[in-house]
Amino acid sequence: MGKIQGSRPRIATYALAAVILGSNATILGDTALDAVNPTVVSSGFAAQPDVPRNLTVKGNDGNVTGNVVITGRNIAGETITETIALNGSAVVVGNKAFASVTSISLPKYAVANTERIRIGVGSKLGLPALLSRNTVVAAFIGGVRETTAPTVAFSASALESNTVTLSTALAGSAVIVDYYETL
Repeated sequence: MGKIQGSRPRIATYALAAVILGSNATILGDTALDAVNPTVVSSGFAAQPDVPRNLTVKGNDGNVTGNVVITGRNIAGETITETIALNGSAVVVGNKAFASVTSISLPKYAVANTERIRIGVGSKLGLPALLSRNTVVAAFIGGVRETTAPTVAFSASALESNTVTLSTALAGSAVIVDYYETL
């Protein structure tokens, strides 16, 4: 039998104020692509994420392809980058939790001078701890405990890769996540 480490287990509570559902244009509204050069947007964002969370990308038609490279900061203020491959007009979901966005590099347009891209926020909420396994005990939205366990992504080395997705849609209610600290 293995040794139990630590004198006391620690359950942390992570409370987020009203978390909005968001849209596929929360961060960057329709932005036209350039024919020759990738477009780099480093100011003029529509907004920043309301809480640390993943981002989404969406083209306006089936011709929109290429990679969107997003640079920003995680919940600890560390610089992070994520590359998300566009898939026409489908919403493509990123995996890293961004507390803020500092620049976005958009690909050149593919076919005509009509391609545009939007950047929005997703429903994966960033956790403030490195986790070596799924230790989420419970999640609450609007003061009500979720009956279905949230989906948890964890990483012992990348803070921005520790996220939780609730089963209830985010709609401006407070979110609370209880989890065991593992590191």
